[in-house]
Amino acid sequence: MPSVNKVILIGNLTRDPEVRYTPKGTAVADIGMAMNRSWTPPDGGEKREEVTFVTVTFWGRQAEVAGEYLKKGRSVYIEGRLQMDSWDDKNTGEKRTKLKIVGEKMEFLGGGEGGGGFSSQQRGESSQSTQSAPQNPPQSPAENDGAQFETDSDDDDIPF
Repeated sequence: MPSVNKVILIGNLTRDPEVRYTPKGTAVADIGMAMNRSWTPPDGGEKREEVTFVTVTFWGRQAEVAGEYLKKGRSVYIEGRLQMDSWDDKNTGEKRTKLKIVGEKMEFLGGGEGGGGFSSQQRGESSQSTQSAPQNPPQSPAENDGAQFETDSDDDDIPF
């Protein structure tokens, strides 16, 4: 049976990206995002709002681009997938798990430094620089060294 593992997010950064490097020099960046949801209850009550916070991890050139161009408060469109990490807790020895998002594509939207949104081609870069991601992302940064990258042939189009 076929399956789909796809996440699409539009939100604002809650902090500046944290870029680090593996021992072999592969860039890794974590970005915190917030997405707002507003709704009115069916009974006609007062409008409500909730905020969802997530962390998205980028690898390779995308991590470097995120660290260079994204800042706290900036709006961004992200495509990625869910990945389950598991480890043994050092203090208790219990098995721990965390569902995380691995970013595969990003597009900068308005509201950040430099004004409106722009695509990677408007910055003078190829579209590959913000669209390549590991095919099989590692469970830890050290496992990513030497990973193969695929290129998404689509331009930076947002499907709406």
